[in-house]
Amino acid sequence: MLASIRSRPVELAVVDPLLSGHARSQEIERLRVLFPSLPLMLYTTLTPRTAGVLLALGQRGIQHAVFANYDDHPSRLREVLGQEEARSSSRQLLDQLADALAPLPSELRWVLEEALRSPGEVQTVGQVAVRARVDRRTCERWFTRVGLPSPRHFLSAARVLYAHRLLQDPGFTIEDVAKRLGYAQTKTLQLHARAYLGLTAGEMRLSLDSGEALARVAQRFLTPQARASAS
Repeated sequence: MLASIRSRPVELAVVDPLLSGHARSQEIERLRVLFPSLPLMLYTTLTPRTAGVLLALGQRGIQHAVFANYDDHPSRLREVLGQEEARSSSRQLLDQLADALAPLPSELRWVLEEALRSPGEVQTVGQVAVRARVDRRTCERWFTRVGLPSPRHFLSAARVLYAHRLLQDPGFTIEDVAKRLGYAQTKTLQLHARAYLGLTAGEMRLSLDSGEALARVAQRFLTPQARASAS
């Protein structure tokens, strides 16, 4: 599981402390320590064996549990999954950038939101334009019209912000994050971190919280027009 989280766009983990056949909390506790920002839900059977494990995991801050054959109705599962998904790195990044994206046409906004959820899959302006069913020049004109930086800068800056969020978890190395976000080389992530935040990837991990990182990107790459309209 740890390898999957480090290398793939895992946004939510659903785990069962009885998966090994014995009620165990150690692996799940380790998951929480290494990846505290990863939304985590327990889906298990309510038995005397699980009571102590659930108590221990609750003390680790794991709040949501669904019990098989008791409260695992589809509507309940959707509710709990939605509550946990709201804590994911991509969702928090989307919330941060919502005001900037709001003036764009819905088709283009949806593609950019997809790019923020899966930055390894949508990396170029051409890919954005194709998925939004517009030509590249129209895509670029829309960005200019609403006061955003160029689509290329927006995508690169968003990936750096996503990288910053992931690097707040001690379980990720810089190499892990570069691979997960689709960088061909870790060096490219380092160059982008320097360009968009003025720091190395290691420095941004230690020096900035998410609000400060976004503020730096906005200060460097939002145009005066965008800043005026936001004020």
